[in-house]
Amino acid sequence: MRTTSRKDDDTPILEVEGLAVEFWVGGEWVTAAEDITYTVKPGEVLAIVGESGSGKSVSSMTLLGLLPKNSRTTGSALLNGTEMIGAPPSTLRRARGNDIAVIFQEPMTALNPVLTISAQIVEALRVHNPAMTPAAAGERAIELLGLVEMPDPRKAFDSYPHQLSGGQRQRAMIAQSLSCDPDLLIADEPTTALDVTIQAEILDLMRSLHERLNSAIVLITHDMGVVADMADHMIVMKNGRIVERGTAVDIFHDPQHWYTKKLLDSVPHLGRGDEEHKPAVEYEGEPYLRLEHVDIEYPKHGRVPAFKAVEDASFEIYPGEIVGIVGESGSGKTTIARAATGLLPVAAGSMKLGGVELNGISGRALDEARKDVGIVFQDPGSSLNPRWPVGQSIGEPLVLTKEFGRKEVSRRVEELLDQVELPRGFRNRYPNELSGGQRQRIGIARALALEPKLLVADEPTSALDVSVQKRVLELLVEIQERLGFAVMFVTHDLAVIDQIANRVVVMQHGRIVEVGATDQILRAPNDPYTKRLVGAVPVPDPIEQRERRLTRTELIRLEELEQRREA
Repeated sequence: MRTTSRKDDDTPILEVEGLAVEFWVGGEWVTAAEDITYTVKPGEVLAIVGESGSGKSVSSMTLLGLLPKNSRTTGSALLNGTEMIGAPPSTLRRARGNDIAVIFQEPMTALNPVLTISAQIVEALRVHNPAMTPAAAGERAIELLGLVEMPDPRKAFDSYPHQLSGGQRQRAMIAQSLSCDPDLLIADEPTTALDVTIQAEILDLMRSLHERLNSAIVLITHDMGVVADMADHMIVMKNGRIVERGTAVDIFHDPQHWYTKKLLDSVPHLGRGDEEHKPAVEYEGEPYLRLEHVDIEYPKHGRVPAFKAVEDASFEIYPGEIVGIVGESGSGKTTIARAATGLLPVAAGSMKLGGVELNGISGRALDEARKDVGIVFQDPGSSLNPRWPVGQSIGEPLVLTKEFGRKEVSRRVEELLDQVELPRGFRNRYPNELSGGQRQRIGIARALALEPKLLVADEPTSALDVSVQKRVLELLVEIQERLGFAVMFVTHDLAVIDQIANRVVVMQHGRIVEVGATDQILRAPNDPYTKRLVGAVPVPDPIEQRERRLTRTELIRLEELEQRREA
């Protein structure tokens, strides 16, 4: 295994000049990116940032010839001196994996679900190294899984993608990408779907690998905390053009373009100031949702035994209050949200919704209790019926109650569109005709249709650009303060929680480890797990993030030394 890149001088690995991408849509060529020019040198991390539709992914995927047939590309992109624009398929096949590789956003869709991790890494190795035997490729695959710090490389080697956690799948994809020692890695939103602690581990891994191998990274992201943590240089894109470029430190501390300033201003920043977070409030009267020593199980399904996902959970949510539920994947936070909406049974303890006991409830009684609960899902694109105009999706809850006439449903749909600040004419549009932020507003409008007393928001902004996320959160808080309903906000983004929540519930392995006011939990946590969560959140400031990273590394070393002493 090589320990340094094939390029150890200062010659650029990638030189892009005057790159333009167009798509044939509706009988005309539509520009997606134009006049893109930049270079990437060995050992350098270049971040390309911008909102959805800015052209950052399109301009990068064209380097590998991965755009659809209705596209055309002009300009130049030299990869180790070889022209990639207009290159024949044989040249592209040789370059993919050998010289350039991609880490995609969602490993579950990028990895083949019917092949083991070993089969997929071995295939990549043998395609580019025909002389390599299957046995040698297998040993190299295990070696690569160890390189990316997979917890049990040999077990992961024989596993299918669905048998691994999100962080482990991302490590497997990185191992596959590194299999042929590429000089350039394109990381397309590599940590968007990951918990903060897993994200910190993946960023540490990518930084360590690129330092050891002296490879270059093009990081495509809208997460400014990740940019601050990783990037040496960055370019900012809007509407297919580069509007600003420079070092990460210069742009974060002295942005010149108004759009860059807007992006940075939209980033939620953990601990930015006392005025930025919602204060804790002393509530009187009865909470709308109360959990007392609740256990929640996923029932037995076929040969799959029953699984206890939440144990001994106790907390409450009052009318007019926003409570954040945070924790890593598998901590039980979404399970509690599902039980609160009647989608999972309560196995033990008491869960009361508006004074109605949910433990043992079923049938019409459950339907009546659920009328007062609205849900905003993580992915508005998949939660809306693509065949229905959005007005029909918003009005569906009203129609199902059979309590509203056609004219009243139509009037209520228009009122809801007004509340989420969308034109009434949008009621006749389909989901694919709206942006991600507009679709999420439609999701909020639908959740508010029956005037709920509890709104359950499950990761409602994780897939949104920072500026869109900021406005959606502001809108949600404005509506909640005006209507006074309770909110259960499930997320792994602590900076968002800092911005909107009154109180925080921290979960780990199905148990609540800490509950308290947002200010106390995020600034003076008591539990070691909460401290680790807070410490893993990247901040949008390269200098501060570098200091935090050094501190986190030192803490990890101290923990390892303490464990060795105990052993």
